[in-house]
Amino acid sequence: MVDGVKFSSAAEAKFYKGLKLQQAAGDVVEIELQPKFVLQEGFKKNGKTYLPIKYVADFKVTRKSGKVEIYDVKGMRLPAYIIKQKLFEYRYPDLTIKEV
Repeated sequence: MVDGVKFSSAAEAKFYKGLKLQQAAGDVVEIELQPKFVLQEGFKKNGKTYLPIKYVADFKVTRKSGKVEIYDVKGMRLPAYIIKQKLFEYRYPDLTIKEV
C-alpha cells in the first residue's frame, strides 16, 4: 500500500515509489495507474455480443518532454499477455510497453 493505493505486488509498489521521486524532481509530469487500452472493439455477430478486448497496463507516465511511456511490471510473461502485447504494439504504433 502506497499513497492509499493497494498494488498487486511489492515490485509494482517499488516502481511506483521510484516514479513519485521522479515526479518530485520534475522529470515526470503525470502518473496514471491502471490505464486501459482497447485492443479490439466489441461487436455483434449472429445474435451474439462480443465484448471488447482490453489491455490494462500498470502505469502510463508522461515525461516533462511530453513523451508518454507505458509500463508493465512483470514477474512472468503469460500467454494472454504476450498476445495482448502484440495487439497493443499494432494498435498503438506511437507507444511501446516497457516491461519492468
